[in-house]
Order: sequence, then C-alpha cells, then structure tokens
Amino acid sequence: MNTPAPSTKPAEAMVGMGQIVADGVGMRMRAVVGSCIALVLYHPRLKTAAMAHIVLPESAGRAGTPGKFADTAIPSMLAMLKERNTPAPGLTARLAGGANMFGNSGPLRIGEANVEAVAGALRSAGIPIVGQDVGGSQGRRVAFDCSSGEMTVERAGEAARVF
Repeated sequence: MNTPAPSTKPAEAMVGMGQIVADGVGMRMRAVVGSCIALVLYHPRLKTAAMAHIVLPESAGRAGTPGKFADTAIPSMLAMLKERNTPAPGLTARLAGGANMFGNSGPLRIGEANVEAVAGALRSAGIPIVGQDVGGSQGRRVAFDCSSGEMTVERAGEAARVF
C-alpha cells in the first residue's frame, strides 16, 4: 500500500471582506482587493501574523465584523495576536489595495480614505509600515507567507511585487 508523501505546501486561508485571519509558520494568507485594504501585522522573530480585509475607514457605530473597518480591525488583530502569545512590540505592517476603482475624483474615493485611515491607525498604535502597494485604479491579488514574512502583490499586466 502506497502512502502519499506529506505535502510541503503551506496551508492557505482566503481572507474575505471584513474577515481577519491570524496564524503562524506554514500559513499563507490571501486576499483580492480593490478599494479595500489587505493589512498584515507580522512579528518577524515569532513568524506570526494576522491579515485583515478592511472594507471601510471607520465603523461610525455601524454594525459589522471588526475586520470590516480600519478603526476596529487593528485592535482586533492585536487581540488575536496576543491570544497567540505575540506581543505588539516588534510588529510590522504591510498593506496593499486602496485603489480608486470609481475614478480619481468625486465622492467615491473610498480607496484613498481607507489608506489614510489604516496608516493613521497604525501610527497611533506605534506599528511601522515596512511595505505597501496602494492607490492607483487597479485591484490586486495579495498573498502573505508567514514563514518568510513576504507579501506578494499582483496587478493585471504587471510583474508581481514582493516586499
């Protein structure tokens, strides 16, 4: 009887709109974003991370999962990481998305508002941004590898960017 060899491919989690996933070595997290933000908080020494798929800049009393809003996602991510014995000191941030999918002017510049809200919340939390691919008018496919700490960002018609 042949026993299949164990897979060396890392486990993967697709992070949907408003969701947060936290895990460690061997996990790969993915998201597809347009005006939304894929935000990763990562501890390089411990190789643990959380990814949020942030949809809107602020909750303003609206109902929704904590990952849906920039002002609630970051505290929730920090709490999830703390549950995994990952302290806030030493965390770094990577983000991608924030495209202006509906044109560069007018009231529907939600991508820009998302980038500003996430950057402000990270500043307030004392978490440095070590890599980002934001703005423009195209959506992105994002993957984060907890083992290597690398975020890969793909846009249609362009070479993948790794940081």
